[in-house]
Amino acid sequence: MNTDRGATIDRSASGGRKGVPGRAAAVLLLVEGLLMVVPIVLLGAAVGWPASLGDPAAVVLPLVAENETALRLGYIAYLAYSALFLPVALWATATLAPGRYDSRVARLGLAFAALSALARCVGVVRWLTAMPDLAHDWQADVNRAAIEVQYDALNSFAGGVGELLGVSLFAAGWLLCLAKVADVPSWLRVFTVLTAAALALPMVELLGVDAGPLISVGSATVQVWFLVAAGYVLRGGRRSRPAVA
Repeated sequence: MNTDRGATIDRSASGGRKGVPGRAAAVLLLVEGLLMVVPIVLLGAAVGWPASLGDPAAVVLPLVAENETALRLGYIAYLAYSALFLPVALWATATLAPGRYDSRVARLGLAFAALSALARCVGVVRWLTAMPDLAHDWQADVNRAAIEVQYDALNSFAGGVGELLGVSLFAAGWLLCLAKVADVPSWLRVFTVLTAAALALPMVELLGVDAGPLISVGSATVQVWFLVAAGYVLRGGRRSRPAVA
């Protein structure tokens, strides 16, 4: 009797990731891993994103005006990706760390995830609101010097909030906390820590160093992590261990 109960508990803790919550987590991780393809394709064709994030107003705003529909669709997809980050973090933490979901470290990680989602959305929204207006004014040749100042200031602030805090610092914080509490094999734990490190690399911009391609490296690495984590969950995670009598 006790042995059966112990086996049941063990299966739910270590081998139950194929259950309904596990499947939901896997689906969210897959969607998050694949959804980024949409903004990469649409925004890449429209404005040369993400390489164009550091380009001046004279380069970017004409492209925004000429490709506004594609830009809006791309950033709406990116906004969905950013807002989905918190539910993904919640389900992934509950699935990969079922025994420590209520621990202080797990809660801290989810706080980081919430801040990451909020900061990402702040960064994205500027491209759906202010930037098209600036692009139209630029095309109308309305005081371009003032528009350049507004563009640079908005990009510096919202870009810093979205990319440096949302995409880098807070997302890396969630992954580090998850690596601490997750009941996963060592290879996945190490990969999670390395992904967090890759995400944090662009923070060197706060020291005045040009991050260059580091943002793309971090983004690509975390997309691979989402897909790998989804595959791990779909396979059921660790197999059940023999029950101890």
